[in-house]
Amino acid sequence: MNSKPLNSSYSVTMDNGQELEINQQEIYDFDAIKTSDSKFHILHNDQSFEAEILQSNFASKAYKVKVNNNTYNIQINNSLHSLIKELGFEVGANKKVNDIKAPMPGLILDIQVNIGQEVKENDSLLILEAMKMENVIVSPRDGVIKSISVEKGNAVDKNQLLVEFE
Repeated sequence: MNSKPLNSSYSVTMDNGQELEINQQEIYDFDAIKTSDSKFHILHNDQSFEAEILQSNFASKAYKVKVNNNTYNIQINNSLHSLIKELGFEVGANKKVNDIKAPMPGLILDIQVNIGQEVKENDSLLILEAMKMENVIVSPRDGVIKSISVEKGNAVDKNQLLVEFE
């Protein structure tokens, strides 16, 4: 039988900043009955609750849950997530890139955005020529262009600031 140990725990963070620790035994003892694909009837401390999962993103462990007509955004993390956060190794959705720097020395051939422009992840920002090759620099995230530190025809050094996001 392949099961998780009963000493496993999860951290549940709600959008109001409240954080709860839930262990495997509490999950095992949880008194809930599924009443439809996304709805549950829950008994807890002699109180009855109606819960509905409105949105779920299993990959990021983010959920929007309605409990007795109150809606909560929650994030569920296990001990591995907590350890990664403590060690400062968080990446992905929590990481916000606020500026783009030149990955190598080169020449700015074209700037394809303007200050104040809204861009989506992977939109082209500019074209950098380096070693006779054109490199399209793309947006690492959705955002708004705060500033552009170069002009078409400028030579740039490695790690020179090119674009900043708001």
